[in-house]
Amino acid sequence: MSIDCHTHVGAAEHYSGQFAADLAKAWGEVRWEGRTLEDHWEAVRGAERAIVVAFDAPAAGFEVPNEYVAAYVSEHPEKLIGFASVDPNRPDAVERLRHAVETLPLRGLKLAPIYQDADPVGPGAMALYGEAERLGLPVLTHMATTFVQKSPLRHARPWLMDEVGIAFPDLAICLAHLGHPWCEENMAVIRKHPRMYSDVSALHTRPMQFYLALNAAVEYRVTDKILLGSDYPFSTLEQSIDALRNVNKVVHGTGMPPIPTEVIEGIIERDSVALLGLD
Repeated sequence: MSIDCHTHVGAAEHYSGQFAADLAKAWGEVRWEGRTLEDHWEAVRGAERAIVVAFDAPAAGFEVPNEYVAAYVSEHPEKLIGFASVDPNRPDAVERLRHAVETLPLRGLKLAPIYQDADPVGPGAMALYGEAERLGLPVLTHMATTFVQKSPLRHARPWLMDEVGIAFPDLAICLAHLGHPWCEENMAVIRKHPRMYSDVSALHTRPMQFYLALNAAVEYRVTDKILLGSDYPFSTLEQSIDALRNVNKVVHGTGMPPIPTEVIEGIIERDSVALLGLD
């Protein structure tokens, strides 16, 4: 069984009308309306473990409380691992993270600088990385583009995380979505830092970019640092695995090098729970 290192939950009251409108414009086939925790549980049924993230991004109109995630994962502790989310712009951000870990308890930190309109190497974010390192928490951070019109792309570039890796070498960090569309930049960053990883979540919806990103991982020799994630509800674990096993179809007959089978199966079987220090 595989591990899904990146899934979302959230009810209609957790996102704004503008967020829903932006989502509908870019991802018309994806709907948060009517998605229940039971739907999520069914979606991760085939996973050995699944990480479930909260989302503290008032700037983008998307706020899934830490308490909501904690209550849900407590019902299925044998499978689900909850990650807190804290907006680095909050004056009490470090205290919020400490509370989420020590009281709820949650076991990791989800950041989304582009959605939070927060500089990923600004004082607020750096304080959170430091506290996460002190608490032994892994960090899952969105370092990729977005569909939200008012969210600034300047916060999304993977190269920004190089500074974080230098400052916090013992902090396990996963850069979500293979850093798309800056995938080669993403590979260059994770290659440098022993505890930095990246996940494939939702990128298979762009088949050529998905292939090119995995080919870059092969060329940069970082395939052992690529983790399996679905980004549910944007995708499911089954869809992600199927896309990985069919990734070479987009270049069949072109002479482009196929992604080796052992690389594909390695991603599917990788123990991201152990790599992120969650075992």
